[in-house]
Amino acid sequence: MPTVVDLFCGAGGLSCGFERAGFAVLAGCDVDRTFGETFVNNHDGARFFHGPVSQFRDGVLLRELDLRPGELDVLAGGPPCQAYSVYNHSRGMADPRSRLFEDYLRIVKDLKPKWLVMENVTGILSIEKGQLVERIKQAIRDIGYRQVEHFVLKAEKYGVPQERRRVVFIANRINQPVSEPAPTCRGADEFVNIWDAIGDLPPMHPDSRVDEAVPYACEPMTEFQLEMRGNRTLVRSHKSPRLGKINQERLKYIPEGGSWRNIPFDLLPAGMKKAKRSDHTKRYGRPKKTDLSCTILTKCDIHWGAYIHPIQNRPFSVREAARIQSFPDSFVFSGSMTEQFVQIGNAVPPRLAFALATHILPTLATESIAA
Repeated sequence: MPTVVDLFCGAGGLSCGFERAGFAVLAGCDVDRTFGETFVNNHDGARFFHGPVSQFRDGVLLRELDLRPGELDVLAGGPPCQAYSVYNHSRGMADPRSRLFEDYLRIVKDLKPKWLVMENVTGILSIEKGQLVERIKQAIRDIGYRQVEHFVLKAEKYGVPQERRRVVFIANRINQPVSEPAPTCRGADEFVNIWDAIGDLPPMHPDSRVDEAVPYACEPMTEFQLEMRGNRTLVRSHKSPRLGKINQERLKYIPEGGSWRNIPFDLLPAGMKKAKRSDHTKRYGRPKKTDLSCTILTKCDIHWGAYIHPIQNRPFSVREAARIQSFPDSFVFSGSMTEQFVQIGNAVPPRLAFALATHILPTLATESIAA
């Protein structure tokens, strides 16, 4: 069975997709213990290493996992992206978090995996007018990975029901060409929309905090729902952030496809009373059932994005956010509701990871290590 190790693993979205493709997940590494609890609870037999990746270079992972250099099939991971995000106005190589790339590559040099998969936000493309990306690729080549490319992948093209863009570096040292994974959706008419993803989940009162497993609202109506449910008859983590009375009142005025512009002026937040009607197009957004979701972030805050349920006056629940990220309903998130949303928003969508894994998998049967 092919093997994968997931650095900066978070809850394990990358690992989830690779596991579904037939890989054995050997281990994950992250600085957050709660993420680690989620990771080990959802990946049978996988080990979790707690701490910064700098602690696991110099052969530490080889010894801990009883591996020889070159034996691991794939080293995957997404170094934290805040240093490169367009939302971080001081982003760049001066940010100490950018050194995580260097630590990551030192571990690559130790393990010498056959394949390397490294994910980040699109903001990385604009740093140093694109030169940072080229320097990263050259650094990967310098440690023996002659085949290396980067791609901007659109998650919705791989069956993920949201607009999400990520830069993925793919490299190998087994003389295989590197190409972009083929989309599983050939056009917009094949995209999975919001209702395709969450339409079978039960209604919920805006103030509900129940964390018990509850029955589905109906039989699965789409292939996506069937895949997410598996053989489950009850769904867990279907709970939503509580809204204050003023926000509950605002939501009554927002139709499907609407936003803050539909809220009566006297009910608007003070800052938005001064906003232009053309600004903040996603704030207090209620997407249509037939829409793709906007990008799931680390909290479904209706003040910042279109995270209002299409027909219920509440934000998306934890399980709905997980569905929109393409996590199966069997995936259980540890920690508080806030921590669960962070884990979901930070993750690589498992369906996107599955596409990456299945793209790599055929090459492992015909490997030929470069000299």
